[in-house]
Amino acid sequence: MNRDTRGGGSGGGAVVFACLDADTLGGVQRVTHTVAQGLAERGREVHVIGLHRAESPFRYVERPRYTAHVIHRAPVGRLSGPATRHEQRTLERLLRDVGPGFAVLASPSVVTRIGRLLPERLLPIGQYHGSYEHARGSWHLRSVRGNYGTLEKAVFLTEEDAWLFSEHALLPNTWSIPNPLPAWPSRTADLSARRVLGIGRLGGVKRFDRLISAFARARGRVDEGWELHLIGEGPELERLRSHAAACEVSDGVVFRGPVPAALMGREYLGGSVLALSSDHEGLPLVVGEAASHGVPAVAFDVSGGLRSLIRDGETGLLVPPTDVGALADALAGLMTSAERRRRLGAAARAHVEAFRPDRVLDRWETLFDEVTR
Repeated sequence: MNRDTRGGGSGGGAVVFACLDADTLGGVQRVTHTVAQGLAERGREVHVIGLHRAESPFRYVERPRYTAHVIHRAPVGRLSGPATRHEQRTLERLLRDVGPGFAVLASPSVVTRIGRLLPERLLPIGQYHGSYEHARGSWHLRSVRGNYGTLEKAVFLTEEDAWLFSEHALLPNTWSIPNPLPAWPSRTADLSARRVLGIGRLGGVKRFDRLISAFARARGRVDEGWELHLIGEGPELERLRSHAAACEVSDGVVFRGPVPAALMGREYLGGSVLALSSDHEGLPLVVGEAASHGVPAVAFDVSGGLRSLIRDGETGLLVPPTDVGALADALAGLMTSAERRRRLGAAARAHVEAFRPDRVLDRWETLFDEVTR
């Protein structure tokens, strides 16, 4: 296609980001708002569209330089005929007022719902925030294969994922851009606190029940002063409380609830280890954020994105997926050695320099140049 997008703003063209919902507490949303703000600060006209309003809207940017839009006031769900027609009319009216540039569609569902409505002056770029491993086990791979090949670019989180999709989804247009860190902190944690952090939605995929089980085993081998702080909210809160009681660590598992994005820095500064127990991940920002504060991570090895953030034994520890015993061993090893925590944490901070916001924004600008070349 390679159409001219000049004239859409002093930064070189407008950018529209579209998500199923843009204000849920989640990695896709955090990345979207971080990149949108960064590109707006570089002079671009930027819009963020959420097809649905989140049940509990979360504010990522205190003073956004971009324009936010919500199409449906209801949460994500099946649409009636009138709601579908409302969506189409609203999007067409909204997009008519946007200057020439790019439309970044954040998921397979968004590609299928918005892609055909884009005016010719907005060049479509499809993102996939998951890993190839996850896509292969769901309908996502079929959808990516069927819908992303006709877009200007299909953007994945790592070079490994981009290569796997190009080979197995037969995509001729793959590209890779990692998730950016929201900011680069000037201070790092001293790693003396007896605190393990678990951060994310208290829902099924994060499998915090496995983390609680692993923490209980690890704490049985070390000083009982250690605590596991779970930061987030979600439908499994009461089940996780019960699980902590069954593991006899109710006194050591602290359910913190959601913490505003602007205050997360102090949480990392107060931690000593970050732990992930998810069934699948794309490129989890919490690992990069923790690393930027000098906090090492322990995680199940479930994606190329995690492997790009954690070099096993050098910047953190990776263990086989679902292996709670191995996760407990890795946690215990770091909980008993401040020297090892500091060595891995320093290496982790140096490693995630590549995910600094300005460097990732440069990669987006390179992509836009490539599309319009």
